[in-house]
Formats: sequence, C-alpha cells, structure tokens
Amino acid sequence: MNAWIYIVLGAALGLLVVWVVRQSMGFVAQKPEDYEDATPEFDVRHHLNGPLLCEGVIYGPFGRVSSRFVADFEGNWDGTNGSLKERFVYDDGSTQDREWHLTLSENGRIRATAGDVIGAGIGQQTGPTVQLKYRIKLPEASGGHVLNTVDWMYLAPNGTIMNRSQFRKFGIKVAELVATMRPKDGA
Repeated sequence: MNAWIYIVLGAALGLLVVWVVRQSMGFVAQKPEDYEDATPEFDVRHHLNGPLLCEGVIYGPFGRVSSRFVADFEGNWDGTNGSLKERFVYDDGSTQDREWHLTLSENGRIRATAGDVIGAGIGQQTGPTVQLKYRIKLPEASGGHVLNTVDWMYLAPNGTIMNRSQFRKFGIKVAELVATMRPKDGA
C-alpha cells in the first residue's frame, strides 16, 4: 500500500511542476509590461479602425488544424468608444458574426463586450501589443462550452497585426487560434 502513496504523490508533484512551469513561462505567462518599451506603438483606435481582412487557423487540443477561416472586420471609433464587427467564413462554409464593443481608458486599459462573451473582457494596450482576457461561450453546435480566453495581438512594423489566442477549460488548453489582420486593399 505504501507504493501507491508514493505513486500518487509523485503524480501530484509532477502535475504541480507542470502547472507552475506553465504559469511562469510561455504564452500565458506574458504580461503587458513585458512590451512597454517596444515599438511600434499599437493604438486600437487606429489599427482596429476601418475595413480589415483577417485570415487564420484554429488548432484543436492535440495541435492539429481543426478549422481555417477568412473574416471581414469593420472597426469604428468615436473617441474612446469603439465597435468591431466581425464576419467569419469557415472552411466548411459556415459563417459567424460577432460585434465587439470596446472602451479604451487613458492608461490603455480596454473593456470589451460581445454577445458570446460572458461579462466583460479586460485588456491592456502596451507598446506594440494588446492583451485581452475574457470568457467566451461557444455556440450550441460546438458544445456550448464556456472557455477562458487569453488573446494577444502583436503589431508588426508594416502595420499587420498577428493574433494568437488560447482557449482553456479547467486550465487545459482546448484550442488555439493564429491569425493575421491588416487593412483591406484600398482602405
């Protein structure tokens, strides 16, 4: 019986080490302050304004591409309040619409709401980055799960935005999104 105690304790210790490493290193450990001295400066009122084209992939829990998409975005700002309308077209022909309502404070803090977001997302624009954390409810056709999301946007020197989002349930990564966003031609 003592051997089982050591096996259970060893497994628990292993899981604890994995959790600590994940929380202190890698994607989820990034903080807006990590980018405060970097350039160019990301201003959501400028870079998420007007017509944008988005292209991306969604990876499932085992790292394989589960979906590909293109999307048309339309950002509009009135001072520190903005909206971002999104229309996604997926590789299976299905579509999805979302409209974000964004409020930017003087210190770069962002408050974001959308129809499929539980409560409000909170974020920060710092240097060439924007971080947004929120809880999203998947459509019933996708299981209706509520996932914790960490969303990072990185501004490239040419104005293209690289977007990486991770979606977690019970702390376990269940999906990841990687996408580009850029002004539509002629915009």
